[in-house]
Amino acid sequence: MVRWRAFELRPEPVELLDPQGDYLTSAWKNHVYPLAEQMGMPLQMPPIQPRSRLAHAAVKWAATYERQDELHLVIFRAFFEHGLDIGKIEVLIKLAADLGLDPEALNVSLVNHEFIDKVIGDEEDARRIGVRAVPAFVTEGRILAAGVQSADRLQDLLAGVGSGVFPLI
Repeated sequence: MVRWRAFELRPEPVELLDPQGDYLTSAWKNHVYPLAEQMGMPLQMPPIQPRSRLAHAAVKWAATYERQDELHLVIFRAFFEHGLDIGKIEVLIKLAADLGLDPEALNVSLVNHEFIDKVIGDEEDARRIGVRAVPAFVTEGRILAAGVQSADRLQDLLAGVGSGVFPLI
């Protein structure tokens, strides 16, 4: 079973990266685009670098309706395929509404910070075990891999988890 946990790469007050800066431009050119092409994913380098805490809180809210995987996917696509600012409540509300979720209920939840403690709790758990990159693949409190992985690498990891033998990283 895969369980998504919240993790902000750059929570406040950490400075956001320049979307046109050398680091992101190089990372996308040399790593993200080649892997996305190999995996058939239509990713585009987002023109913005928003804070993601509210997006994580929205996914936690969607979990109360057992719709977290769906909302997580549309948020991912909104950011990485369409360059939308997933740090804005109005964007998150529209995405939820497009899934048939109650936009007003999500708005109330986000404005009242109902799930922020759960997001922060996930982040504290991640820091405690040493997660510094996402996605991170963790089992039994052990990081198996961090960062984007190929499909073959993920299959190897899952096979290792099932057998109790974890491949070296």
